[in-house]
Amino acid sequence: MNSSSPAPCSTRSWSISDDSLRRYVFFASESCIQELLSASDSDRAGNGDDGWKMLAFEDGVEISKRRSGSGSFHTFRSRWVLKSVSPEQFITVANAIDAAKQWDSDLVEARYIKDLDENLSIIRLRYGESSKPLFRNREYIVYERRETMDDGTLVVAVASLPKEIAAGLQPKQNNSIRGLLLQSGWVVERLDDDSCMVTYVVQLDPAGWLPKFFVNRFNTKLVMIIENLWKQAQACSAIPSITDPSS
Repeated sequence: MNSSSPAPCSTRSWSISDDSLRRYVFFASESCIQELLSASDSDRAGNGDDGWKMLAFEDGVEISKRRSGSGSFHTFRSRWVLKSVSPEQFITVANAIDAAKQWDSDLVEARYIKDLDENLSIIRLRYGESSKPLFRNREYIVYERRETMDDGTLVVAVASLPKEIAAGLQPKQNNSIRGLLLQSGWVVERLDDDSCMVTYVVQLDPAGWLPKFFVNRFNTKLVMIIENLWKQAQACSAIPSITDPSS
């Protein structure tokens, strides 16, 4: 009889070429882009039957959520019309790393692992032990794809890679928990007078305990993220200060 304990389970890792990874991410991100465009366009024609439920309207930011098809997770959406900010100005700060910095200040690592194409990158995000419970010791391996649609709408699609591919690119640290960022990202649409409509969508699986008060905290975070990134866009573009972006 063998009394030795079984080896602990570990995540399989797949080693694939950059070309195969590029083709996979382009294919996978197409559905993400379409989901983002659909989320940005919903409710505008008075369609209240598309699953989105408004949670709050705070400081000009509309916060909504929709239960995922599996019923396990909620997708959150925030929308805001930014006056005197062009899509090109806002898109400079609408990216996975700048958004991750807003979620929790204890972001200990945020770096590009690979640039697969001019508009396609792989990124690692890692939070430390001092983060709030939702992000504590979590890490995410995500792709980021940036596209300009035919009508000029700018889209930034962000989502986690499958765990096997992620493990092949970046082995998980022993003390970390690998979470999943599901179909998420930005849609930035040009409006009149060099303004834009910004839609931010996020669906997050932290791979662990989810506090009951998460929804309320998340609402506040969504408002803060767009507001803070709007201020960053102002600073980066040297836009004259505007007291109230909705005025």
